[in-house]
Amino acid sequence: MLGDRVLLTTDGEDGERRSGSGIVIPATASMGRRLAWGTVVAVGPNVRHVVRGDRVLYDPEDRAEVELDSRTFVLLRERDLHAVSQVPRSDEPTGLYL
Repeated sequence: MLGDRVLLTTDGEDGERRSGSGIVIPATASMGRRLAWGTVVAVGPNVRHVVRGDRVLYDPEDRAEVELDSRTFVLLRERDLHAVSQVPRSDEPTGLYL
């Protein structure tokens, strides 16, 4: 990987989805512009905010697809990522105060 490039895998992200109430939404359903989640597989030397294994949010319309070993990956610049999901640590407070 060169520069600020990030390589993502989207296994299982393009199929059917379930709504919060359990309704199955087929992959062919037309929805408005929607962001997608992917898992970071590789990062370039100038990437500062993500590491391998992070789940990131990106715009699927602004992506470049690459096929390696019969698997499809997404290639993006770090600046094209919208968010990074982190698993909360058990010793860290939730941040919710009542």
